[in-house]
Amino acid sequence: MIEVCRTIPTPPERIFAVLADGWSYASWVVGAAHIRAVDDGWPAVGTRVQHRVGPWPLQIEDQTVVRAMEPNRLLELDAHAGRLGVARVRLALEPVSESATRVRMGWMAAAGPVRFVPEAVLALMLRARNSETLHRVDDLAIHRQLRAA
Repeated sequence: MIEVCRTIPTPPERIFAVLADGWSYASWVVGAAHIRAVDDGWPAVGTRVQHRVGPWPLQIEDQTVVRAMEPNRLLELDAHAGRLGVARVRLALEPVSESATRVRMGWMAAAGPVRFVPEAVLALMLRARNSETLHRVDDLAIHRQLRAA
């Protein structure tokens, strides 16, 4: 599993609020371009965000499905990307103090041709992308905190 980590200066509840808003998915997931629909109950296990991925005009219409969820602690997703396959994404939130949370994002190929790409090659392509994803989660969580204050 390819993993990146970021400590965000806010409690896990603020971070999970970003993850639990299916309509904000394209705001924090690098490569997601447009949200078409969000199932009622997101992020309950089995619910979906239907989205487009990739640059226009080469976008693929697909979906992300929740595999596991523990409020304020864990969100595990199967992110579909058309014929490229499915990525398993795990976002684990660990409080490090009353006002800071370590977020670990793990990524692995779960299905499709992407499984045959060596992990070292995927890591070169994905570490920067996944770090940017966590940077976006950080920005959204902090700004939501400032608006709520």
